[in-house]
Amino acid sequence: MRGFPPTASIQIGQSSFDYLVAGANKPSVVLINGSGGPIEGWHKLFGALSKSSTTFAYNRPGLGRSTKPTRPQTASAMVEDLHALLRTLQVPKPWVLVGHSFGGLVANLFARQHPSEVCGGVMLEATAPDDVSVLRQYETNLQKAVAWIANRLLPLDRYHETLHAADSVAELSAAPTFPPIPLTVITGSKPAMARATNSKARALRAQHQRSLVALSPLGKQIVATKSGHFPQFTEPDLVLSVIQALNAETQAYSAAKQDKEPHSRASPCSCPLR
Repeated sequence: MRGFPPTASIQIGQSSFDYLVAGANKPSVVLINGSGGPIEGWHKLFGALSKSSTTFAYNRPGLGRSTKPTRPQTASAMVEDLHALLRTLQVPKPWVLVGHSFGGLVANLFARQHPSEVCGGVMLEATAPDDVSVLRQYETNLQKAVAWIANRLLPLDRYHETLHAADSVAELSAAPTFPPIPLTVITGSKPAMARATNSKARALRAQHQRSLVALSPLGKQIVATKSGHFPQFTEPDLVLSVIQALNAETQAYSAAKQDKEPHSRASPCSCPLR
C-alpha cells in the first residue's frame, strides 16, 4: 500500500510471519487485526503511532506473506504465536494491546494469560465472546445468503479462525480473569447492514460491547459516531487519540501503583516503563 512501510518476515517454528515494527518508547503498542484483515489495515495509524511508541503489527497465518495455518486457529493458538513473535523480536514490554473485531478475542485471552506483560488494552469494534455464542441465532435470511455466497466464492481454510470461534470462546471461559488494567472500548455507531439486521441482535451487540467495558474496573467506552465496523479507516484521529491517551494513562497508573506499593510484587499494570 502506498505510503505504508515495507514489512519483514520471521520464522517461528514451522511458520513464517509477516510483520512490521517501528518507533521507540514504552509502552509498546501491539496491533491485532480482525479476521481476514491484513497488516495494511493499520495504514492510517501505524506511522503516527510509531512517532511516539514502539509499534508492532503482523499478519496472522494465511494473510500476506505469512504461511498458511498448520493447526486450528483458536484464540490460544493465536495468542501463542503472537507471544512468541513479541518475545523473539524483543518488542519492549509492557504491551498495550489493540484488538480490532475478531482480534479482540485474541487480545482478551492474551491479557488473561500474560497479565504481567500487558499494561493496557483497546478493544476496537471488538468481538465479544457472547457475539459468537448468541448473535448467530438472530441472523436474517439475507445475512445467511451473503455468508453462503462468500464461502462459495472464497472457501475458508479448514483451520481458519472463524471456523473455530466456539473453541476460542471456550478457552476464554476457562482462562483466568481479565487483569485490572486501563481498557478502552471503541464502538462504531453505524453498524453495517443495520436495516437488514435483527433489532434484537443490534441490542444484544450493544450489550456485549458494554460487557467488554466491564472486563476491567478501569474500563470505559467511546462511541465512534461517524463509523461502522472500521473506525481506524473512518475516524483514525479518534482511534489514535484513544491509544495515545491510554498509553499516558497506563504510565500514570503504573507510577501510582509503584508509589503505593514500593516493596510489593509487580501487579499486572506495574510493568517497568523505563
